Amino acid sequence: MATTMKAAILHGREDMRIERVPVPEAAPGELIVRVGAALTCGTDLKVFRRGYHARMIVPPALFGHELAGTVVQAGEGVIDFAPGDRVVALNSAPCGQCYFCGRGQENLCDDLLFNNGAYAEFIRIPARIVAKNTLHVPDHVPLEHAALTEPLACAVHGFEDSRPRSGDTVAVIGGGPLGLMILHVAALAGCEAIAIVKHDGQVEAARQLGAAHVVQTTSIRRAIRETRALTPVNRGVDIAIEAVGVPDAWQEAVELVRKGGTVNFFGGCAVDTQVTLDTNRIHYSDITLRATFHHTPAICRRALELIAGGRFQAQAFITGHAHLYELNRVFEKLMNRGSDIKTAIVP
Repeated sequence: MATTMKAAILHGREDMRIERVPVPEAAPGELIVRVGAALTCGTDLKVFRRGYHARMIVPPALFGHELAGTVVQAGEGVIDFAPGDRVVALNSAPCGQCYFCGRGQENLCDDLLFNNGAYAEFIRIPARIVAKNTLHVPDHVPLEHAALTEPLACAVHGFEDSRPRSGDTVAVIGGGPLGLMILHVAALAGCEAIAIVKHDGQVEAARQLGAAHVVQTTSIRRAIRETRALTPVNRGVDIAIEAVGVPDAWQEAVELVRKGGTVNFFGGCAVDTQVTLDTNRIHYSDITLRATFHHTPAICRRALELIAGGRFQAQAFITGHAHLYELNRVFEKLMNRGSDIKTAIVP
């Protein structure tokens, strides 16, 4: 194995450079994985724009977090993985010891360990992630499909956290990668899925992924009116999931649901964002408000099983391929709202 590798290093706001750095060595309990595919992600785009992430990354730092690949080195004490194994390593792992882990809320762990460095030829997987959140990839699953495990786990968590029942009408606001994933998961679960999107390319993608109806508009009032009209006597949807992360969409979600319905504020707004909600409607219509963050080890396993089972249309989410040296160009397209859902970076 070479002693140096090419890797993307985030130095600050919109400052990402492909550099040569040492290939990492596996300490006890760790793995070194040759990256087979690393996927672009909305979170990475936000980090690229802002130049940092308070919990996940402080520059200068290796960058990227959705990946699958092949083990090339196993550290002392690793017994479940060996060189040659195809794996997907998640981007985090909980401690298993804190108050929240003890309550089965590992996504809220007080010591959630994050890992970055997917946009590289090799990546080091910390011992805790090896032990808790690294999974074998079945032989029939392409590595780029397996790399969808992390975002899909977030989507599955958001959907399940909304307490759906088969046959429910579920409106998903937003046609980005995670909005489309939630929509697809809802359709696979037997729900009547309504996509609320802005852009032409999102309309066809939503239909391919199981949307029973697509509402395309840039007007919030129109979106509310047209979506409610798709339900009996305009009563509203059973579940509205906001997957954009802007205040107007949070408010829109509350207006979409029926009495007794559930709103999931899945999309995270910028720090210090304030939202005004109609408290009278929330109280007297008995509306449940929820918010879902990240994933848990159990949900990650369900996500990979969904991909491996074949019903989940993984290929629909990989809409572009690029080499590592093209990464800045790929992010430039993402900033300009290119049509790709996810680009697979193949080192």
